[in-house]
Amino acid sequence: MNYSEQMSDWLVDEGYTHCFFVAGGNIMHLLNSARNRFECVPFVHEVAAGIAAEYFNESRPQDGGRAFALVTAGPGLTNIITAMAGAYLESRELLVIGGQVKSSDLARGEIRQRGIQEIDGVALALPVCKASMRIERPISHRDFIGAVASSSADRPGPVFIEVCLDAQGAPAWEGGDFAAKNGDTEVVVDSEALAKAAMLLAHAERPVLLLGGGVSRNGAQSIIELSREGMIPCATTWNGADRISSDDELYAGRPNTWGMRWANLVLQQADVVVGAGTRLGLQQTGFNWEEFAPLAKVIHIDIDPAELQKGHPRIDIVLQGDVNVLLPQLLREAKSSTLDSALVEERRKWRSLIQDIRRTLPLADLSNETTNDYIDPFEFVQGLSEIIPEDAVIIPCSSGGAFTVTMQALLNKEGHTIVTDKGLASMGYGLPGALGAALANRSRTVVLIEGDGGFAQNLQEVGTLARQNLNIKVFIFDNEGYASIRMTQKNYFGGAYVGCDTATGLGMPMWPELFAAYGVPCVSLSSGDPLEPSIRDLIDRPGPMAFIVPIDPDQTYFPKISSRVTPEGSMASDPLHMMSPDLEQDLFAKVAPHLNEQSRGKQ
Repeated sequence: MNYSEQMSDWLVDEGYTHCFFVAGGNIMHLLNSARNRFECVPFVHEVAAGIAAEYFNESRPQDGGRAFALVTAGPGLTNIITAMAGAYLESRELLVIGGQVKSSDLARGEIRQRGIQEIDGVALALPVCKASMRIERPISHRDFIGAVASSSADRPGPVFIEVCLDAQGAPAWEGGDFAAKNGDTEVVVDSEALAKAAMLLAHAERPVLLLGGGVSRNGAQSIIELSREGMIPCATTWNGADRISSDDELYAGRPNTWGMRWANLVLQQADVVVGAGTRLGLQQTGFNWEEFAPLAKVIHIDIDPAELQKGHPRIDIVLQGDVNVLLPQLLREAKSSTLDSALVEERRKWRSLIQDIRRTLPLADLSNETTNDYIDPFEFVQGLSEIIPEDAVIIPCSSGGAFTVTMQALLNKEGHTIVTDKGLASMGYGLPGALGAALANRSRTVVLIEGDGGFAQNLQEVGTLARQNLNIKVFIFDNEGYASIRMTQKNYFGGAYVGCDTATGLGMPMWPELFAAYGVPCVSLSSGDPLEPSIRDLIDRPGPMAFIVPIDPDQTYFPKISSRVTPEGSMASDPLHMMSPDLEQDLFAKVAPHLNEQSRGKQ
């Protein structure tokens, strides 16, 4: 046994079952060892292998295996950096093992390059990884597994391990230094802060839980039940979107800069907001974070002290630790303070107001314009929500109009799994992410909603889709390019368009011909009845299928938070409750009775 075989056995012991790779000379021993121990899936491009591994791990069943990415030295590593960066920002598990030249051929900073394809992968990966290390000679099980396990411990993130070619082929490591099975680092809870937070929540008349991606899918149901007992509505971030179904009586929507208008208005009228397992980043709070939850005391629960101390938004009580432990504890302690009849009535009024706001403000804003022969994307996503299987995995890409429309209009059901990657907001995430999710969930339907511009950035993986014969239904919003870039150039630069669509030089394929080249069935939808029964039958049919959805290149995407250029040249943004277009005064007063007169006057 050589060291590559030994490392593969160690990974098997850690629960790894899949290897996503692009072959290369500097991983020849690693790949040869992997082929007999894992389900090895070849990808066309390394970035797709990395994204697929991230989405595989994020969507896998509780008892499912893990996937890692295997790439060669040099361009293999530089190509996968984007995938590592995305997983880093989303705090997701991702193991990347890379090849490297022989240790005797390393330049070691003395010259730019000595070995063939040599580049310092450890240095390149370090800023976007929890751990980045090089193995020049066999290391112990303790050191190797210690690095691997850190990817999923505490606040998860990528780990990069670069293995020199001579270390790969070296004899197996011999020794008794084996790593113990370690759990996450224990964080001592501030009991005084927890008691204060429980007291605040116990006496809140208009509380809201904002559930983020740090809330585990497995633990979400018990959290929802505790919230139900306390009559506490639950909103979600985009990464926590599948923690509660949209038809649950507690559902308070997905507030965000590009969120649901009704959900933003609910959050902004709360008197206590618990940000649970969310970093409360600027897209979540709005760039005008000073006016985030202006009427509320804000309780923030996060495992990372840096996120709790970053200075925005305003936080009243900080709780550091695992949200899956702390949030149930907080809810139980708050519940122990018996709700008196007056408070019960106030919370009933609050839930009734939330339902009224939701009924009053449609997901498809009436001010949006869709010209003839095109499909309204908001109405399409709502219609699609009703017909996709209840156990589907939904991949709403990661940027652009297709992404924001889906997150605003999707009516998710109990049993849906939703995975996206909004931190990096890179185009091209949709198809590789769907591939990873489908490989982790072969018995489920995976629904991908992606813009044509984003899909084009990794369209080479249609070959992987076809070869693996995965049950992925691909919906491509075809608007001839980058609609969000076009909108920016229209709104801020007077329509000085450049490189945003086919008219300004962007090359887009003829989609039916592209999919036909790989043997994947493709249907172009019509504006009359895009989800007619025959189309529904195709969605239910097993195997890959592509649907081209014609979207108006001049489609508007409202509601949204507007920004403006100040006289000093900087950007200023409206708070979450002031989405564009403005609501009429009477309507705003009806859906925002708790916001102050100053806020109303701005409408």
